[in-house]
Amino acid sequence: MRQQGILMPISSIPSAYGIGTFGEASFRFVDFLKKAGQTLWQILPLGPTGYGDSPYQSFSTFAGNPYYIDPEYLIRDGLLTKEECDACDFGDDARYVDYEKIYHGRFGLLRKAFKRGFKKIKKQEEYAAFVKQNAYWLEDYALYMAVKDSFGGVCFTQWDEDIRLRKKSALTEYRKKLKEEIDFYQFQQYLFLSQWKALKRYANESGIEIVGDIPIYVAFDSADTWANPELFQMDEKGYPTEVAGCPPDYFSETGQLWGNPLYDWEYHKKTGYDWWMRRFAHCYELYDVVRVDHFRGFDEYWAVPYGDETAVGGQWKKGPGYELFATLKKKLGKKRVIAEDLGFMTDSVRRLVKRTGFPGMKILLFAFSSTGESEYLPHRYERNCVVYTGTHDNDTVTGFLNHMPKKDIRFAQKYLHCKDEKKLCREIIRACVASVADTVIIPMQDWLELDNSARINIPSTLGENWKWRMDADAMSDKLAKKIYKMTRLYGRI
Repeated sequence: MRQQGILMPISSIPSAYGIGTFGEASFRFVDFLKKAGQTLWQILPLGPTGYGDSPYQSFSTFAGNPYYIDPEYLIRDGLLTKEECDACDFGDDARYVDYEKIYHGRFGLLRKAFKRGFKKIKKQEEYAAFVKQNAYWLEDYALYMAVKDSFGGVCFTQWDEDIRLRKKSALTEYRKKLKEEIDFYQFQQYLFLSQWKALKRYANESGIEIVGDIPIYVAFDSADTWANPELFQMDEKGYPTEVAGCPPDYFSETGQLWGNPLYDWEYHKKTGYDWWMRRFAHCYELYDVVRVDHFRGFDEYWAVPYGDETAVGGQWKKGPGYELFATLKKKLGKKRVIAEDLGFMTDSVRRLVKRTGFPGMKILLFAFSSTGESEYLPHRYERNCVVYTGTHDNDTVTGFLNHMPKKDIRFAQKYLHCKDEKKLCREIIRACVASVADTVIIPMQDWLELDNSARINIPSTLGENWKWRMDADAMSDKLAKKIYKMTRLYGRI
């Protein structure tokens, strides 16, 4: 079946309070997708953001980002007042998220809502069921965040040794001492999940499926690492022995040092990949389709000794390979997965992707080298793939074209039969939609033909990423009609 959708982060949805939420504007975006003939909405990871505000560095692989809890719903439910919400400073530029102001403002509002509503909510059957069903991650996450706050927000490696190493007496003491804070973090997760499920249900009833995103690694500064050190390559003192990265290449002489803890795959194998099965099962509670980030890491991964300042000293090691995905199929049934198979590809990675049957990804922006030999050119596609103009890590099409070498521009124009350089953005989208690929997903910025001021992320940089927000007027009927016509023309309705 030929499908089509739009990549649009929740954070980029226009809203009244500084960052996108699960509120009314997200429901209107679903309506926009339906009008445009789309059947997929791809989002970025929904976890609580940590270092650098990146959704790929989350305090928990299971928890949700409290920033996405909609204040207007809390006003409706009598937990906040409009005056309280309006009094918060969430930044004065509607085009970008001000994460520092969001951090200081959002938690203050959520704490007021907690004090007013928690006593009543915790007596409800729905809340008790939520806590019971999610106990396997919720208790550790809430305790982790409460303890983290008590130590001024530092990583667990800087906590007192008894709680850092999870000694039984310390766990008992902190659970008792920080009970209200633990309840506060569980309350946030209840609100998050309740609001998200309502939005997802509306999307599904409108014929829209949600494509979620699962990072292969968890953050070092996370409840996952602290609560389950046996899952990772850690020493007896609770420190990693090796961390994740990628080797030196054309783009970086020293490689990339990500710093995430690496999995102890032998341990995971002995447990029947139990933690991974829980992780995937949780994802399929939240999403309909899951894009697995850095898929090649399941074949081989770059392991860097902990403490190294660059990734140069790393080495390739074998991942779990097909066995993990065979276990997934056996325990959870046939699930829909998109394999993010970008970057340097080896024959063994290609064999793994092919064996799973998962569609890989094609990025059309990477295709237009004047050599004409790129594997991303549409005439080289097979049907079982997902084609994008670009991802959250790439520039927008317009921004990319503004910096593309002239010889590559000329090749793109020739390939796309486009004499007018100003129309290249639209024709690049058309080439995706017209391709044989079963699935096409276009970032919203590219439909809007925005320049690099709307870029989501520049890898290996900090400070200016994950900020872009869409203009409230962008979801127009005119644009929906334009998208619908192209979607229908190429048989994707």
